[in-house]
Amino acid sequence: MGIVVLTMKASVIEMFLVLLVTGIHSNKEMTKKIKRPKFTVPQINCDVRAGKIINPEFIVKCPAGCQDPRYHVYGTDVYASYSSVCGAAVHSGVLDNSGGKILVRKVAGQSGYKGSYSNGVQSLSLPRWRESFVVSGETTKAYQSPSAPGTTAQPVPLMQVLGTAAAEGTHTTLSKPPPSAGSTTSSLRPQPVGQRSQELGCKVDLSFLIDGSASIGKRRFRIQKQFLADVAQALDIGPAGPLMGVVQYGDNPVTQFNLKTHMNSRDLKTAIEKITQRGGLSNVGRAISFVTQKFFSKSNGNRGGAPNVAVVMVDGWPTDKVEEASRFARESGINIFFITMEGASENEKQYVLEPNFANKAVCRTNGFYSLNVQNWFSLHKTVQPLVKRVCDTDRLACSKTCLNSADIGFIIDGSSSVGTGNFRTVLQFVANLSKEFEISDTDTRIGAVQYTYEQRLEFGFHMYSTKPDVLNAIKRVGYWSGGTSTGAAINYALEQLFKKSKPNKRKLMILITDGRSYDDVRIPAMVAHHKAIHLVSLASTLLPLLPSSYQYLVFVSSESKERFSLSSSMTSCISQHCPPLPYRSDHLRHRRGMGCTGRAGSHRHSPCQGPRLLCG
Repeated sequence: MGIVVLTMKASVIEMFLVLLVTGIHSNKEMTKKIKRPKFTVPQINCDVRAGKIINPEFIVKCPAGCQDPRYHVYGTDVYASYSSVCGAAVHSGVLDNSGGKILVRKVAGQSGYKGSYSNGVQSLSLPRWRESFVVSGETTKAYQSPSAPGTTAQPVPLMQVLGTAAAEGTHTTLSKPPPSAGSTTSSLRPQPVGQRSQELGCKVDLSFLIDGSASIGKRRFRIQKQFLADVAQALDIGPAGPLMGVVQYGDNPVTQFNLKTHMNSRDLKTAIEKITQRGGLSNVGRAISFVTQKFFSKSNGNRGGAPNVAVVMVDGWPTDKVEEASRFARESGINIFFITMEGASENEKQYVLEPNFANKAVCRTNGFYSLNVQNWFSLHKTVQPLVKRVCDTDRLACSKTCLNSADIGFIIDGSSSVGTGNFRTVLQFVANLSKEFEISDTDTRIGAVQYTYEQRLEFGFHMYSTKPDVLNAIKRVGYWSGGTSTGAAINYALEQLFKKSKPNKRKLMILITDGRSYDDVRIPAMVAHHKAIHLVSLASTLLPLLPSSYQYLVFVSSESKERFSLSSSMTSCISQHCPPLPYRSDHLRHRRGMGCTGRAGSHRHSPCQGPRLLCG
């Protein structure tokens, strides 16, 4: 009996040893597999901008052909996040036009991105942007090992999808490179940005204008406060992300707290709960003027590099007019959103001062800036749609103040020396530049004059209020032929075109000429300057030099590839040198009169320099 027991024990021990050896061998094989993870580097298109990618550091693969001037790049070495990722990689020399893998690292926004021509790519200048990035070709070390033994790299949401998908919160999932102690990216400058917001890397300066009028009632006022608290929670308030302040309006607006009062969502929600209703009328226009002139200031925590957003909440309808106040807000760079609840019934519409008041107030009338809520009890459903919209900074059109609310007059040389082919090229340039602007009666308006010895008004500012109509009108302009009297053309444009410009709009005269004028241009140009008309001239040969304090000379060679991207360079030049705004926050003090400097033929980089453009 004892022998049997011993035999059974020996068998059990033997089986245990076999299983142990097998397990160790299997574990070694598994460890070998874990040590050799395979990572797939996601490929992006040439037009993907860094601002649409939410990770602070990532590796992507660029396709071939990103040297194309259609893919705009802003800056040199350090690029604004509005730039094409792959275009910047080619410009920096990390890639050639055949494409490849790159490591991208987000860094802090800055002032003064310089344009330059490098590796076949013309980068543009930009006065400031909220976020930057740098590009490196060191991608191998970042992929040496996963972040921890026994794990594999998990896909994380990296890119916000453009268009409708973005509004619905859809993401493209790309793999994030795991950290590596040996990574060379630590030497890149400037230093990386701080903690990013949970909502798509959101960074905005946000003001809520809440309705505290007597008509709203206490119950709906509490619902409104709960909505604000929910938005604050969704935004993840913080100094590296969105900041939020609240203005309550009734008879008069009052700041409940400004942008720098509360630096996290918890404190902000507590402060919202303590807001008490003031009562009075619903003077929304007065509140918008208050926000434009006083709220978005440096002393109130406005950061300058972050877009300014004002969300106006209205119960019913305003008791004053909003159109004029909203126009000044747009021109000052404030993106106005409207949330309207329980609008006027058919019987009540007679009491509304401005029919369709929301469309007269919002930044753009494309539906993006308006949220209509059927009743107060449905307000909570708009939290996520609103948060996604205010954080989609590429669509916050009113932040681009130099492209807002301007009257732009093109003065086009139709003389015999231009020729039919070149004249068509000029018209294409005019069309390309016009496409960069939001065209409507309340935004940018376009007009055109053609001249030889004589002049004619092709179309005035008031004639076309949509972009397709303007582009069709440009296409229909016929070549005139004749001599060249540029001075007379400037005088004609002042009388026949700009005399009908709205008083508070920026006025830009873009003069396109083939050669030297037969009459004097100095005095007409000085008259334009004294009438606060910003004059930009494009010439292929030297014009008589106008005073550099208010005029830019851009000399363009005849190479077609340079003409192709000139409109983008001109937009950059115009956007940096706006005339002063009627109402402006202290962070919107644009430089004025900083024309191109240096002798004609120099290759110095300047804000107005395009692809090999020469500044005179």
